[in-house]
Amino acid sequence: MKNLVAIMFMFICFNMAHANGVREAVENQARTEVDRDLDSKRKPAEVLEFFGIQPGMNVLDVFGGGGYYAEILSYLVGEAGSVTLYNNSPWNAFVNKNVMVRLKDNRLPNVKRVVLEPVGLESLEEKFDAAIFVLGMHDIYYVDEENGWPAIDKEGFLANIHRLLKDGAVFGVVDHNAVTGTDPSVVGKSVHRIDPAVVIRDLKAAGFKFEGESNVLRNPNDTLDISVFDQSVSRKTDRSILKFRK
Repeated sequence: MKNLVAIMFMFICFNMAHANGVREAVENQARTEVDRDLDSKRKPAEVLEFFGIQPGMNVLDVFGGGGYYAEILSYLVGEAGSVTLYNNSPWNAFVNKNVMVRLKDNRLPNVKRVVLEPVGLESLEEKFDAAIFVLGMHDIYYVDEENGWPAIDKEGFLANIHRLLKDGAVFGVVDHNAVTGTDPSVVGKSVHRIDPAVVIRDLKAAGFKFEGESNVLRNPNDTLDISVFDQSVSRKTDRSILKFRK
C-alpha cells in the first residue's frame, strides 16, 4: 500500500512539473505580443499538456506554418531538445517572411527549419520523440492546382511520419471539425475542415494507436459547414485535439 501511495505521489508531482513547464514556455516573455494575443483562442498550454511534450524531446512540427507552436516548443524542450519546423513549398511560400523573422539572428537556436515536398520526407532519417500536426491535416486530402496546392500521396505521407517517430512517440493532431461523414477531399478544399473520424481511421491505418481526445477547443455553436476563414467562426471553430501513439 505504501508503495502504491508513493507511486501515485510521484505521478502527481511529475504531472504538476510538466504542467508548470508547459505554462512557463507559453508565458515566456520573449514571445511576441501577436502570438500571445492568440493564446486565448488556441489554448497552447492545454494542448501541449494533453500531448505530453516534455523537456529534452526532439519534436517534429508538421506543416508548422509561421512557427507559432514551434516557438513555444522551443522553450518547452529546452537546450537538450530540438524542434524541426517542417513546411512543404506551398506552405513555405505563404509563411516564409514570418518564419524568417521568427528565426532571425539564431533567435531560437534549437529550432531547425526544413522545407520539403511531402515525398521528400523520405530523405529524413532523424528520429523524433513526438510530432504535432496543428490545423493542417485536412490539407493532405484535396487538390487545388490553380492555387498552388498539388496532390499529396496521403498514405505515403502518413507512413513517413510514422517512420520518423520513435516507438512509443506521441503524434498530436488538432484540426477544424467538419460535418460527420463528409468527403475530406471536398470539405478540405471548400471549408478547410475534416471529419475527425477520418483522421482517426487513416492514422490507425498508418499504424498509430488512438489514445484519446481533449475537448478544450470544442465549440457547439459552430455549424461545421462554414469556411474556417469566415469572420463568424475565424479563430473559434469547433476543433478536435486527438492524441495518437506509435
